Amino acid sequence: MSHKKHSTPKLKRSMTAGQMEMISLGGAIGVGLFMGSTSTIKWTGPSVLLAYMFVGLILYIVMRALGEMLYVNPGTGSFADYATEYVHPIAGYLAEWANVFEYIVVGMSEVVAATEYLKYWWPNVSMFWSGVIIIAFLLLANLASAKAYASLEFWFAMIKVITIILMIILGFMVILFGFGNGGHPTGFSNLWAHGGFFTGGFKGFFFSMSIIVGSYEGIELLGISAGEVENPKEAIVKSVKSVLLRILIFYVGAIFVIVTIYPWNKLDSLGSPFVTTFAKVGITAAASIINFVVLTAALSGANSGIYSSSRMLFKLSHDEDAPKTFGHISKRIVPDRAIMGITGGILTGFILDVIASNYYHSASDLFVVVFSSSVLPGMIPWFVILLAELRFRKNNEKELEKHPFKLPLYPYSNYFAFAMLILIVIFMFINPDTRISVIVGALVLIIATITYLIRHRGEKHKI
Repeated sequence: MSHKKHSTPKLKRSMTAGQMEMISLGGAIGVGLFMGSTSTIKWTGPSVLLAYMFVGLILYIVMRALGEMLYVNPGTGSFADYATEYVHPIAGYLAEWANVFEYIVVGMSEVVAATEYLKYWWPNVSMFWSGVIIIAFLLLANLASAKAYASLEFWFAMIKVITIILMIILGFMVILFGFGNGGHPTGFSNLWAHGGFFTGGFKGFFFSMSIIVGSYEGIELLGISAGEVENPKEAIVKSVKSVLLRILIFYVGAIFVIVTIYPWNKLDSLGSPFVTTFAKVGITAAASIINFVVLTAALSGANSGIYSSSRMLFKLSHDEDAPKTFGHISKRIVPDRAIMGITGGILTGFILDVIASNYYHSASDLFVVVFSSSVLPGMIPWFVILLAELRFRKNNEKELEKHPFKLPLYPYSNYFAFAMLILIVIFMFINPDTRISVIVGALVLIIATITYLIRHRGEKHKI
C-alpha cells in the first residue's frame, strides 16, 4: 500500500505575525457572536457579559497550554499531531474527524445566518435559493484560490474588526451622550432594569455558555498556521497573549453595548441583535452597514471552515483514514475533491435545515440547534490540548527549565478547564434547546471511535 503522506502540499504563505493574529481573530469573530448572541442574551440576560469572560478564562488556559507546546515544537503546529503523540493516536484521529464535522455544521449555520441577513434588504427572497447560490460561490472561491486565501481572509477579518471597534465607539456615544437618540443618553440602567442582572439564574448562565464556547471555537487554528509564520517562537508568544485579550475586548465590548443600549428582553429574535439595536435607536445607516458586515462575517466563517477542514480531510485521506478520492490535488494545487466533499456536506445539511425550518418557529431557533451540534466535536481539540500538555511536561522536562511561556498553575489549571468544559456539556444536555445537538455531536464521536477501533484493531501503541 503506497502511503503518500509526504506528498501533502505545503501552502507557502510566508505569513507575518500580524496576518496570523488577524486570521485567528477573524476566525473567532463569526456568526456565534453576531447571531448566537440573540440566544445567549435570551437565556441569561445582561449577565451574559460574565459568561463571555468566564469562557474566555477557560480558553486562556487552553491557549496557554497550546502555546507552551508550540514554543518548544513550532514545526508541528496542529493540535491533532500533539494529540497523537502525547495522548493516543485515537485522540488525534478524533480531533481531525471532529474538525471536519464541526466545520461542515458551522458552514451550515453560517449559510442559515447569511440567508437571514439577506432578508434585511430582500424580505421575500427564497431561503433555499439564496443558500444554494452562497454555497456555490464559496465552492468556486475555494477551488480557485489557495494563494489568495490568507489575504482574502485578512481583509474579511479586518472588516469585522474595524466594524466592531466603530460599533463599540458609536454605542458609547449613544449610552453617554444620546447620539442618534434625540440627545437622550440611554445610560446603564438597561443592565439591571428588566428583571435584574442574572435573569436566567445559574441554569440560564450555564445554558448561554454552550453557544459562547461555540463562538470561541476555531481560535486553536492559530496552531495550524504556526508552521508558516516568520520567527515562530516570537509570533506564538505575541499571538497567544494578544488574540485572547482582543477577543475578550471585542466580544465583551460589543455585547455590553447591545445590552446597555436596548432592553435585552425586547431584542428581536430574527436577524442580528447588532442590527436591531442600531435600527431601533434610529441609526438606520449604521444598521445597514452592520448587516453587510455580519453577512461578510458569515461568508468568511464558512470560507475559512471549508479551507481548514478540506485540508484536514485531505490529510486523513493520505493517512488512509478517509476515502482515497479526497487525497486528490487539482492543477491549481488545491485539494479539489476534499473541498467538494466538505461543500457537499454543507449543501446536504442546508437542504435538511430548509426542510426542518418548517418545524421551527424562527430562524434563530433553527440556528441554535444547528450551531450547537458543532460545539461538542469542536471541544475535542480543547480537551486533547489540555490532556496532551500534561504528558508533554513529563516528556520535555529539560526544555521546560528555561521556558518563558509556561502555562500558569499547572496542572490545576488543566483540571479546572477540563472540568468546566464537561460541566458545560452536561448543561447542554439539560437545556431542551441544545439537547438534540449534543446527542448528535456525541453520536458522531462514538461512530468515529468505533470506526477507528475496527480499522486499527490488532495494532499496538506504546504510550
